[in-house]
Amino acid sequence: MKNDILQQLMETIVARKGAAVESSYVAQLFSKGEDAILKKVGEETTEVLLAAKSGDKQHLVYETADLWFHCMVLLAQHGLSASDVLKELAQRVGVSGLDEKAGRKSDDVS
Repeated sequence: MKNDILQQLMETIVARKGAAVESSYVAQLFSKGEDAILKKVGEETTEVLLAAKSGDKQHLVYETADLWFHCMVLLAQHGLSASDVLKELAQRVGVSGLDEKAGRKSDDVS
């Protein structure tokens, strides 16, 4: 599968950023502000961890999709997109994870 779905989803999220609250879940999240979005990212992160521990692979995929979605909402909140994350990942291809981590500024969080 191509990254086209991420682009389509990001476009939908951005389009709903200023929409009427009654019109969509994304519009409701944006209207509640960043703390509400961060709370959802945290909740979805926990659900991914629980799904991983359960051993149910399909449940893990489902919860990971929820987490990615909410991370994309958070990115949009900050004027970023999935493309920004994909570009960062592309830059890391072929770079040792240990080297990449060592190259971070000391004030960066792991």
